[in-house]
Amino acid sequence: MRTLEQKYAAIIYTQVDQYRTDHPDEADKDRKRYGSMAHKLPILVRIAGLAQALAFVESRGKEPYQKLLSHLASVVIDGNKDDLLKQSREADLQQYTYLTRKTMLALTWYKRFAQSVLKIEATDDDEEDEDDHSSKPS
Repeated sequence: MRTLEQKYAAIIYTQVDQYRTDHPDEADKDRKRYGSMAHKLPILVRIAGLAQALAFVESRGKEPYQKLLSHLASVVIDGNKDDLLKQSREADLQQYTYLTRKTMLALTWYKRFAQSVLKIEATDDDEEDEDDHSSKPS
């Protein structure tokens, strides 16, 4: 029997590796955006909370951000990004805490694989993401 962490690692590796295959150029903007958000999202969750962080990523609209949300939803709730967004908004405190923990566990693997598979470091922000800081709580 595999642990939840092992399950997440296997699924997320497959997702990120497929994203790398679909975006083979290391200079590809979408690849950088996906990897950059994989680094930023755990921080956003800690600062703003799960529901706000997910809503922020959803509002960005770009394909790599939507893909990361879709990937995350398929891992954490075995559903789609709309279901994940809805659950994060409507969950009671106990469910919200559990959903946040599962999401943070998954995001650890997205961040690791962004570095090892996509070759995106936390400092590899793309120029469009510079305005992301304006949405962070003060």
